[in-house]
Amino acid sequence: MNSTPDKDFLEYVVKALVDHPEDVKIDRKIDERGVLLTLRVNPMDMGQVVGRKGATAKAIRSLLRIVGIKNNAYVNLKIEEPQGGFVKRQLASQQRPFSQNQQPEQTPEQNPQL
Repeated sequence: MNSTPDKDFLEYVVKALVDHPEDVKIDRKIDERGVLLTLRVNPMDMGQVVGRKGATAKAIRSLLRIVGIKNNAYVNLKIEEPQGGFVKRQLASQQRPFSQNQQPEQTPEQNPQL
């Protein structure tokens, strides 16, 4: 397997961020425009890779460009959206346990004070 600094760097950073590092997949393609790294992660980890308002993804892209400059290459990152991603994220958020401030709804049978 060929080891490349840009792909190795991306793999190291992303695996450190996500909860399912075994699901991290990176494809590397070279064309006339430079190097394209395509990242696929577990649908449950998309939020951790993208970050709030895309801040984490933007930071990763900036660092990858620096790695590319050191190796005389233009490196770009594409983060693949999981198939049916919105639905999966929506279902995942429904499966999360209640936070301390959030209480489950109670019916009159469960709470006689209602």
